[in-house]
Amino acid sequence: MHQSESRDGPITDEAFAQDVRAWLDENLTGRFASLRGTGGPGSEHEYFDERLEWDRHLAAAGWTCLGWPEQYGGRGVSIAQHVAFHEEYARAAAPARVSHVGEELLGPTLIAFGTEEQKQRFLPGIRNVTELWAQGYSEPGAGSDLADVATTARLENGTWVVNGQKIWTSLAHVADWAFVVARTEPGSRRHHGLSFLLVPLDQPGVTVRPIQQLTGTSEFNEVFFDDAVTDADLVVGEPGDGWKVAMALLTFERGVSTLGQQIGFARELAGVVEQARRSGTDRDPEIRDRIARAHVGLRVIRAHALRTLGGAPSPGDASVAKLLWAGWHRDLGRLAVDVRGPAGLVAPDHDHTGAPSEPTDPEHLELGEAQRLFLFTRADTIYGGSDEIQRNIISERVLGLPREARA
Repeated sequence: MHQSESRDGPITDEAFAQDVRAWLDENLTGRFASLRGTGGPGSEHEYFDERLEWDRHLAAAGWTCLGWPEQYGGRGVSIAQHVAFHEEYARAAAPARVSHVGEELLGPTLIAFGTEEQKQRFLPGIRNVTELWAQGYSEPGAGSDLADVATTARLENGTWVVNGQKIWTSLAHVADWAFVVARTEPGSRRHHGLSFLLVPLDQPGVTVRPIQQLTGTSEFNEVFFDDAVTDADLVVGEPGDGWKVAMALLTFERGVSTLGQQIGFARELAGVVEQARRSGTDRDPEIRDRIARAHVGLRVIRAHALRTLGGAPSPGDASVAKLLWAGWHRDLGRLAVDVRGPAGLVAPDHDHTGAPSEPTDPEHLELGEAQRLFLFTRADTIYGGSDEIQRNIISERVLGLPREARA
């Protein structure tokens, strides 16, 4: 049994999980009760302002940035307790967080690589959810292959001047800042000459254009930088070290929060099984086999996550994790529609609660939960590093195979 220091002294992992569970039971009530289960992938538009208020409620109660050191506003909890929080949060069907990019990605990266001035400037706003962040990595010509970024930044009169385009930028339309990988050394190629910049989005040189998806929602965006500026000291790490910083951030991205993601996956799978029983498709041998494979696959995903947490990261761990969950979730989306039979092809009049669906923009599709899951998961094997890129990383960095020929 592990224990760590909390605000009230030592607390066991079991007691910590009970505290999380009790707090969520007490606080996901009243004005927050209707937020349960909202805002997941493909549904980021749901109740955004209310979920932002919920995130700030979490912050006021000390439930944000749990794994950060106490000196930066965190609670310094153990990995086991951090995992317990995410799992209890998912079991409670608490709303998807709007501050994930800042808290789980940029915050740990600043703590590891940022200057003390950068930490003091940005970490409080992340912890208190008063500043929201977006991730400026992918570009039209450099999606999963980040080393090919063409966005440039040059130092001029004490500022970085940024030009270029980022794409598939999650929640940029509601973010205050973006961390941007840009090429700062003219003539450099691949992972050399890149820098990791912190860029304000509310300025004349930045244009954010939402991208409408198959689901009818628009949480992804194109972001154009036309002589956008940021201060010279808002580079994380040394200029030219952006590749190292960017790769470290991706390790944080696939950290303990993925255990909570898997609880959400399990809840989705349980819903699929229940629908198969109601529709009678659970008697179909093929459907039964696919359900069994989904149960096994979810256990494999969890086993890999637990095996790789806590120790020194090894090459390929994050790529294996991405391959496992992305393919599994895509297949679950197809299964969610198939267990409904022909009814899976027809848009329902009501959502899964039986209440009328939340009003959306007239251009948005009125989809059922299973249909939204099916459509959105088509992209799971592409965003965040495509399957092809993940397999290249494993083959080259783990197995030592020859590098793929590049044009």
